[in-house]
Amino acid sequence: MPFLRRLLLCLLLVALPALHAQDAPAGAAAPPTVSPAQALDDMRDQLDTIKSALKGKPDDRALADLRTTALSVQDQAGQLAATLAPQVDSLDARLAVLGPAPAKGAPPEASEVAAQRRQLDKAKAALDAQVKQAQLLGEEGMQLAAQVSGLRRDQFQAQLASRTATPLGGAFWTEPARSLPDDLARLKRLKTRIAEAWHDAWQPPNRLPLMLCLGAALLLLVAGRFVLDRLLIIFAARAMPDSHLRRSAAACALALGAVLVFGLAAQLVRLGLDWNDTLDPELDDLALSLVRRVCFAAFVLGLGRALLAVRQPSWRLPALSNAAAHRLRLFPALLAAATLLLSVVERINSAIGASLPATVATRGVIALVVSGLVGVALLRLGQARRALLASGSAPAQRPLWVGLLAGAAALAVVLSWIAVALGYIALAFFLATQMLWIGVLIGALYLLLHLVHDLIATLLAPNGRSGQRLQAAFGLPPRTLEQAATVLSGISRVLILLLAIGALLAPFGTDPQDLAARMGQRFGNLTLGELTIDPSTVFEALAVFALGLIGVRVLKRWLGEQLLPRTTLEPGMQNSVVTLLGYVGGVLVFALALAALNVSLQSIAWIASALSVGIGFGLQAIVQNFISGLILLAERPVKVGDWISLADVEGDIRRINVRATEIQMWDRSTVIVPNSQLITQNVRNVTLANAQGRVQIKLPMPLDTDARRARQIILDAFLGHPTVLDTPAPNVQLEHVDTLGIHFVATGYVPSPREVGGVRSDLLLAILERLRVERLPLIRPQDMRIHRLPEPGETG
Repeated sequence: MPFLRRLLLCLLLVALPALHAQDAPAGAAAPPTVSPAQALDDMRDQLDTIKSALKGKPDDRALADLRTTALSVQDQAGQLAATLAPQVDSLDARLAVLGPAPAKGAPPEASEVAAQRRQLDKAKAALDAQVKQAQLLGEEGMQLAAQVSGLRRDQFQAQLASRTATPLGGAFWTEPARSLPDDLARLKRLKTRIAEAWHDAWQPPNRLPLMLCLGAALLLLVAGRFVLDRLLIIFAARAMPDSHLRRSAAACALALGAVLVFGLAAQLVRLGLDWNDTLDPELDDLALSLVRRVCFAAFVLGLGRALLAVRQPSWRLPALSNAAAHRLRLFPALLAAATLLLSVVERINSAIGASLPATVATRGVIALVVSGLVGVALLRLGQARRALLASGSAPAQRPLWVGLLAGAAALAVVLSWIAVALGYIALAFFLATQMLWIGVLIGALYLLLHLVHDLIATLLAPNGRSGQRLQAAFGLPPRTLEQAATVLSGISRVLILLLAIGALLAPFGTDPQDLAARMGQRFGNLTLGELTIDPSTVFEALAVFALGLIGVRVLKRWLGEQLLPRTTLEPGMQNSVVTLLGYVGGVLVFALALAALNVSLQSIAWIASALSVGIGFGLQAIVQNFISGLILLAERPVKVGDWISLADVEGDIRRINVRATEIQMWDRSTVIVPNSQLITQNVRNVTLANAQGRVQIKLPMPLDTDARRARQIILDAFLGHPTVLDTPAPNVQLEHVDTLGIHFVATGYVPSPREVGGVRSDLLLAILERLRVERLPLIRPQDMRIHRLPEPGETG
């Protein structure tokens, strides 16, 4: 009960800010609606403010705020123009009702109509002017945003290229030591302000809320995290279904639970200190930024604990051995503590306006600590892998992207330490912070992808509770649910990856289009004949071509391995669909690359004419085989899996390529047949219309054989074999009788011609065994001996 009371008290404390806020007056009037003219003036003022700010030397943070404001003005201008457009259309409709103005010399119209026409023309002219002004402001806002992005890139490049004295020499530490008294004085003033705010918070009006907030924060830090982890594990084990969703949901809950506990504790401390607006705006901004840093460090801690899952190895999502997880169990806490401590120092330096040498030294220490922790983590992972190999156990096969990521991290660690040693502190700081940011982003992306995939798979599982409800409510077959789950999972992954790419590019203050424009401005334009080659368009075309081919390949694999196997299409049709998609996708990607390269129709015609000459001389056979391949895929006279016979080639079709078809022979060898031969020559397709195979056995027996008994034995052998089909039913006929004996012909059918040989062997063995038991022999070949008669006079 005491614990429940404390927990209830914490929940009440979360709601205290709402009670602390002052309510608005009951009779307060709604804000007046802003007219279009006022909105345009306000947007003009914002753009003028941005221009004035750009005349100075704003830092990166100020530039980011200015870019956001410029984009906001652009959006507001677009919305205003869209709002005024229907009003212009309405005025046009009213003017259309009045009709055109009377021509010169025609009878004048009524004065009321003329006055109304003048009024409508005046209103339309005013609206047109406002629409054009809004469009111009939108264009100006876009241009200012592009200008700010360029300034941010220039500052970013200049900052990375800046160099100081090496920390290995005494000159680097001379300037920080010289500016140390001033920095300590600024820090002392900040300390004094914090002490005064603390003293004010302990005064009687604020003492009780501060004590309650501090007590709740301490309770959260001491017991809240363990209780929350325990509750999350119990909830995942009991409430979540027994599937992969349990692991991914528990991992995400652990990561977010750490943010909830530590972030809420930090927010409670800030709330207690600023209960009655005790903190001035600067201190409140400092406290709020510290809360954000606590939340980020807590997320680093929770994310690392969720991925390692040292206490619950069976719930671990990555393919990581227990030995490696135990070697890394302290690194999430160390990395989170280092991130929090160093980011707080960085923020305090910014708050007190620390000198440049102190800022440079601080960032150098941050770069060394963060990159050092990452480097030690990589070393311990390598030690764990080598220990597994030494013990004779094979480590888990890691994906290619994991190896590339580890290699990039190791290279960044080495470059960061080298940059610090050479004096490139800004570059080292950038590499260290980006390692941390990219690592956190990839870890969060990994968890989110697993969670979304497992959630969709669980909700749409045909055997699950929700899946059965969907089947009962909408009459959906299980295969449709599986297809829907595959499609939704693929779409969600693409959207999440796009968001991750945007978050990955955010610290650079740029996007791919900005980078391409920068390259174009640097290298200029080149011409090749009448074709203008711009480096930005070349890179864009290469990116479109590469990404398009990758996308087509991923889509083909997804269709061939996930979606189409869950449909009712036969394997041959599935292969045809995937192959045709590859051809069509390749043509579209090539066309998109040419369009991105700004290739004109005249250039394409020139290329086509050159190809036509080549086709006329030496590419006839290739084009013929290519067209034949398309016909094979479209008409499907033969398909993958068919058993065909062509001239002296007989076997199964394994693959239909763009030029030739691969046929696997009975001896497991492969024959490459040009596609044109399958179109122009006679082809015997054994499995096209009927995939059944026929087993026929002929048995000769002596004339004195009991024919009915022998026929029944042969028929029983056919009927007793599990592979022989009941329809058409097997039959045994007495084919003919001659001087040598009687001849039986037995016929049965099997599901596939490929099973004929094995079934015939089984039937012959069974029939011969039964005939031997029943003492019914087969005809044996007769030996002919020629005896010479003795001549007269010879003795016998």
